[in-house]
Amino acid sequence: MGFLHLFIVNKSGGLILHRSLGPRAPSIGTNDWLRIGSTFHSLHAIAAEASPVRLPKNKNPSGADDGIQQIEGSGVTLKCLQTRTGIKFVLTAEPGTTDIDTALREIYVLYADCALKDPFYELEMPIRCELFTSAVDNLIERLEQSKMSAVR
Repeated sequence: MGFLHLFIVNKSGGLILHRSLGPRAPSIGTNDWLRIGSTFHSLHAIAAEASPVRLPKNKNPSGADDGIQQIEGSGVTLKCLQTRTGIKFVLTAEPGTTDIDTALREIYVLYADCALKDPFYELEMPIRCELFTSAVDNLIERLEQSKMSAVR
């Protein structure tokens, strides 16, 4: 079992990164990724507005920090981490994959350490930082190896 895809959506709903994370990840075209990113952003916003309960630590009275945190299907689990700046980090994984929360938090740290410190990166624009890409690859590989070690 493992991670399938990572996509990152900016606060305006624009897709700023999409990547397959494993060999079992379905191949999805760029236009489809753009639709997935904007659709997820819209559904996240609708869920935040429609929710009758606000998260305890939500400082925004409109509920903008609430929204979709996890979706589970028979063949996939989707987990979202929304930052205070509105960027959504989303991982899809095979059902039963552990460490999704850990992976999301670490990817956010890698984003801050690699992409945001890149002098050529512009906020809200697509992430084209090789350091970030390789750091995410290393993180996913490390998490997959630790799962394999735990199984043995």
